[in-house]
Amino acid sequence: MNREKRTAIYARLRALDPHPTTELGYSNPFELLVAVILSAQATDVGVNKATKILYPMANTPQAILDLGVNGLKKYIKTIGLYNTKAENIIKTCRLLLDKHGGEIPRTRDELEALPGVGRKTANVVLNTAFGEPTIAVDTHIFRVANRTGLAKGKTPLEVEKGLTKLTPREFMLDAHHWLILHGRYVCKARKPECPQCAIADLCEYRHKTIARDDT
Repeated sequence: MNREKRTAIYARLRALDPHPTTELGYSNPFELLVAVILSAQATDVGVNKATKILYPMANTPQAILDLGVNGLKKYIKTIGLYNTKAENIIKTCRLLLDKHGGEIPRTRDELEALPGVGRKTANVVLNTAFGEPTIAVDTHIFRVANRTGLAKGKTPLEVEKGLTKLTPREFMLDAHHWLILHGRYVCKARKPECPQCAIADLCEYRHKTIARDDT
């Protein structure tokens, strides 16, 4: 895929959604960090239901640390892997207080040093909370990048490096959200909605679906 086609794809996605953002509910970087940790192998809708109850009660590292592991579990027990996530969040809160004065660090290495935070989570926080031009490759972005030809790769890291290198600079800040939302609602895993896709004519996917003729 050449630069002109990539530019056209992003331009169309921007026209559809000029100011994209995460669908996770949050009001500060710490809330976003916790929400992203909780979102692993879970839906944003499910996470938002839990944090809508949790955050009014505890939305700082100290407040969540005061809940303890068992106290936190009561709020997030509807979320998959909640036992492990509760333990990681409590450990993260302790490190934030001990090493960062309760603030969210602004470098990838420092973020990845927090329990439960991998490269994808770190990139989400850097991009969404701090406006860094990073791309967090989840299953949606991995699928969309490979299907469309925007950046092919066998691993999330390969796709991330490809997108970072090949995405025109003017689109880098929002590319992460455009691609996630496109994968979530249009370029779906089992049956992509190619007939309704705004970039179908630019996409290099060989197995595009076609509209049914119900007449």
